Amino acid sequence: MRKPAPRVAMGWFGRAGDLPAARMLHFAATLGPVGYAPVAQGTAASLVAGVVWMALAPVPRWMLGLLLPLAALGVAAAGEVARDRRMADPPEVVIDEVIGMLLALALVPAGMTACLLTFGAFRVFDILKPIPVRHLERLPGGWGIVADDVAAGLYAAAVVRLMWAVLS
Repeated sequence: MRKPAPRVAMGWFGRAGDLPAARMLHFAATLGPVGYAPVAQGTAASLVAGVVWMALAPVPRWMLGLLLPLAALGVAAAGEVARDRRMADPPEVVIDEVIGMLLALALVPAGMTACLLTFGAFRVFDILKPIPVRHLERLPGGWGIVADDVAAGLYAAAVVRLMWAVLS
């Protein structure tokens, strides 16, 4: 269970007075306004990732190479906000959902049907956190925030590929 952090005037770009790098990491971690959705921030971020993926479809193979640098950015950004908020996994940090969802989408067949199935499967695994997903949350800082969503993305991709193979 998350402990509420002390109320601090935070915006999409962090707090006034933060260094520019910290403000950019905060913006990346929250995807600007997406992390501040009134409910279901993770679902909103996963939906944004799916919409972007479909808008870019077919995604060129070279773009898949951007997942690793995006994950590195996610670890740094999530860790920065977690330290700033003094919380293990602040609810406004949603870059981890984007990373997990994009990884899952990179591993499933192309198309709207696969994207919708992947979205549903990813949200289920991200919320239920089966073993070892839940254990990955225990990693320190941004590593734990991002790693559990990477694992949820791998689970989602495996389930969608299995469904695809069985139903095709």
